[in-house]
Amino acid sequence: MIRFLTGTAINAFGLWLLTMIIPAFSMKPLGVGFWPTVGSFLLVGAIFGLVQAIVAPVIKVLAFPLYLLTFGLISFVINGALLVLVAWLSGVISNRLFAIDGFTSEGLTTPALGWAVLGALVLSIVTTLLRGIFRFAR
Repeated sequence: MIRFLTGTAINAFGLWLLTMIIPAFSMKPLGVGFWPTVGSFLLVGAIFGLVQAIVAPVIKVLAFPLYLLTFGLISFVINGALLVLVAWLSGVISNRLFAIDGFTSEGLTTPALGWAVLGALVLSIVTTLLRGIFRFAR
């Protein structure tokens, strides 16, 4: 349980940093003020953690031949697609809770997938660094 909560906090910080760095990502908190904003980032961080724990392994096993053909570069696109899934799932909870420009209820545009791939790259770098720091601090 502690591992999930730590992972959620790390994901939330990574998502916050992502929305600060890349303007195509936005977050509309569930309320006004500091704590509703933190709670919204923690909620989306938990959704991201669940998607990474449940959906990602299944997709990676199914896409194994593509990993071989592309020497693993397909992982960038898969991680971007998982970030789009997180945006869609958070949109089910609240309209535009976590949003990517170009990803609407009508569908996904090519620039939105490009932003998602870039966002997944930034998010993976940030979370990997933070997980290493927290592992080192133990």
